[in-house]
Amino acid sequence: MGMTVNAQLPLPAELKAEYPLTEKLRQIKQKRDREIRDIFTGVSDRFIVLAGPCSADNEDAVCEYVTRLAKVSEEVADRVMVIPRIYTNKPRTTGEGYKGMLHQPEPDKAPDLYAGILAIRKMHIRAMEESALTGADEMLYPENRSYLDDILSYEAIGARSVENQQHRLTASGMDIPIGMKNPTSGDFSVMLNSVIAAQNSHRFIYRGQDVTTAGNDLAHVILRGGVNKYGTCIPNYHYEDLVRLLDMYQRMNLKNPGAIIDVNHSNSDKKFREQIRITSEVLHSRSYNPQLKKLIKGVMIESYLVEGCQSIDSERVYGKSITDPCLGWEDTKRLILEIAEKC
Repeated sequence: MGMTVNAQLPLPAELKAEYPLTEKLRQIKQKRDREIRDIFTGVSDRFIVLAGPCSADNEDAVCEYVTRLAKVSEEVADRVMVIPRIYTNKPRTTGEGYKGMLHQPEPDKAPDLYAGILAIRKMHIRAMEESALTGADEMLYPENRSYLDDILSYEAIGARSVENQQHRLTASGMDIPIGMKNPTSGDFSVMLNSVIAAQNSHRFIYRGQDVTTAGNDLAHVILRGGVNKYGTCIPNYHYEDLVRLLDMYQRMNLKNPGAIIDVNHSNSDKKFREQIRITSEVLHSRSYNPQLKKLIKGVMIESYLVEGCQSIDSERVYGKSITDPCLGWEDTKRLILEIAEKC
């Protein structure tokens, strides 16, 4: 094989033993997991806001952002469940470029996977300690999630991974909500097939073991827009799209129907300030249609301390995205407060 082994990495159990969660943090996670489950099962009508940078590239900046988010969360806790996006894996369309902290804990340096798995676990734990919030990450590599599976309260499967069998089967063994994004084509059927797979039991090979999963009743969809054959972004957050999704859900025997609307990516055509307007439209659609209010559980927002984005090789601004452009902090805070008023 054309493959060189660079290093033997520690097993997830070994890393967890070296960097364990304290009893206080375990209790925080258990409480938040219960509260989030209640939202997806319809027991609670709180609205979810998943907010954070496109990619978590700097521990200090991410933890400062999450601490600020926690303060806003306290103000809106009766109406809104805030879940920080702490995304440590970055999918790349061509495989080139920065792949996230898991690969490169120092964005402008060579990949170091051992340093990366240490860095992401330490950052997630620090964020929990300083904010009392548990976060979300993307399951880009199914076997790698074991390094964080005792920490995360939400995971997403991206548009390029949602058709992958290993992602679908791994999702069926998770005990937290897993959001299946529509593929880049925008196809709803592919996305819902992934939810069906994730909600059912499967037997397969996982990390060298023969495993059987219980099925994940909290698997749901994430609408992130699509791209047509001409490369034009086609949004899918409009009222008609949501009604179509509702109709498709009603014709399927799925548990806990739910959707998160990703207000960036192909829904905004990566025009990051459009996230404010799109969120307002989603909230209006929910208020107009009681069935949509039950179906649409929340929004996903890309934001950071400083708005916009910058290149890795620049004199980087602290708290500014090095991947996709994000909303700045003041706009984010204002948007969350508006969501609490309208949801």
